[in-house]
Amino acid sequence: MDEISVAIIGKLLILASFAGSALLAWAVVLIGRLGRRDSATAAPVSVSLLKPLHGAEPGLKDHLTTFLRQDWRAEVQMVCGVKRAGDPAAAIVAELRAAHLELSIDLATAAPDLGANAKISNLANIAKLARHDILIQSDSDIAVTPDYLARIVGALTRPGVGVVTCLYRGQGGYSLWSRLVALGIDLHFLPSALIGLASGLGHPCMGSTIALRRGTLARIGGFEAFADVLADDHAIGAAVRKLGLTVAVPDLLVTHHCAERSFAELWRHEQRWNATIIGIDPGGYAGSVILHPLPLAVIAGTVAGFSVLTCSAVALAIAARIGLALRLGHRSIATLMLVPLRDLVSFALFVTSWFARSVDWRGAQLSLESRGRVSAEVEKSQ
Repeated sequence: MDEISVAIIGKLLILASFAGSALLAWAVVLIGRLGRRDSATAAPVSVSLLKPLHGAEPGLKDHLTTFLRQDWRAEVQMVCGVKRAGDPAAAIVAELRAAHLELSIDLATAAPDLGANAKISNLANIAKLARHDILIQSDSDIAVTPDYLARIVGALTRPGVGVVTCLYRGQGGYSLWSRLVALGIDLHFLPSALIGLASGLGHPCMGSTIALRRGTLARIGGFEAFADVLADDHAIGAAVRKLGLTVAVPDLLVTHHCAERSFAELWRHEQRWNATIIGIDPGGYAGSVILHPLPLAVIAGTVAGFSVLTCSAVALAIAARIGLALRLGHRSIATLMLVPLRDLVSFALFVTSWFARSVDWRGAQLSLESRGRVSAEVEKSQ
């Protein structure tokens, strides 16, 4: 490659880095607006909360409890589900029942295998015990505020809304790796999602919350229709949109609790997230490279030399990401020092996820098929 070509590549990378930093600055503004808009609430009606569980995750009882402590005067039925009765999560559900005798907490067990996606098999089994018209499904590592049901049901009752979903932010545990995952959610996922929504390019539907009416679920084929889909949450949203209904994203953030204990867990978990996005929208995923301004600036410097312009791009990229961290309340020096490392890890995952042929999901290896579908890998006999 001649010097002219190298110089052109370097300038293009610097330009992309500056553009990415500008987008992150926009995300800082968008995050600042969260919680400032009026949110619709609804008259209390009975709801069924669907909680697919797998294992005794750290803090599981506390996370589930946040859904029971709601400013909501109608009945709230929580239906938890495990694939097998011996799952340790079942004991935690029993503790919840004993602590909240006044509430309706049910447990579904022995979910039959409907496909490669074990969570969908669990959800389909859970739904059989749900008594109410409004169904609200959320992942087991999500915690919410007391106004959650009022905000979610309020959004669902708006004309033309078929599904309500929620953006979320991360909360790290005691390990470095869980804090890095939480930073990845706050500084990479959340700004990307906000930019997508504000620009009209994003059409999210996320496992943090999927609220819909029983009749809507039946019209899209029930949970069973997504038994072999990796991104079941996104697929549910897409199916509802095909009915001519919208997916609402209220002005509300829930919390995703991160419990990764090693770099390997971080890598497996986030590679699955990335592979999921590639299966949904490979073009959009490729275009999101612009939201990695620090690695782009570093590559530009490596390729064409670290000029004043390149160093400025590096500094601006770090400043934009730290601005996001500060806006989201990350103020400790130790956390802010992790920001550049988090950027480099995210970029490495961005690149390598293109080559993933299988993903790990709660210990199960799933082969990636076309159009976001998956199949369970069968162990070969020795």
